[in-house]
Amino acid sequence: MAVMLSKTYDALVAAGAPEEKARAAAEELAAYETRFGKIETDLAVLKWMLGVVIAGVASLVIKAFV
Repeated sequence: MAVMLSKTYDALVAAGAPEEKARAAAEELAAYETRFGKIETDLAVLKWMLGVVIAGVASLVIKAFV
């Protein structure tokens, strides 16, 4: 069984959607949530890498003028 967002499922069923369609929609949204979590993790790594590069360039610029 796939991961499912239970609050979304409950809301869809309460709104009148058939249970199978509500389950499928909640599972699909959970898959997107997982993908967004991975993207956020990748962006955090890229931010750290960019910070290291900027610090390195700044140290070379300072060394060149001092």
